Amino acid sequence: MNLALWAITGLLALVALTGGITKVFVSKEKLAAAPGGSWTKDAGVGFVKTLGVLELLAAVGLILPAVVDVAPVLVPVTAVCWVLLMVGAMITHGRLGEAGLVAVNLVYLAVAAFVAWGRFGPESFIG
Repeated sequence: MNLALWAITGLLALVALTGGITKVFVSKEKLAAAPGGSWTKDAGVGFVKTLGVLELLAAVGLILPAVVDVAPVLVPVTAVCWVLLMVGAMITHGRLGEAGLVAVNLVYLAVAAFVAWGRFGPESFIG
């Protein structure tokens, strides 16, 4: 179970890292033209960049606290925050009629919920 949680957490961190880098370093215009980026047309640049920074922090928060054994409780806390971020993403894509992206976000939400459950529960870093 511990190995599965590490693997899944690593994949989720990779998703967060990729999304964060894209939102922080790619222009809003290019994001808007990309598949799944239509939501950025009505969003301010600062909002898009802030979401990117939050995703970069999530990538770090999912891995680093457990690896260095400093405040490892931040791993499941970060996973819960990712769940909340995915709820917002699902609402946004749902309003735009992008059912496929809602489904993708639902998968990410489920994976993050599993990590939170596993790290708060049976394979906790605490204690």
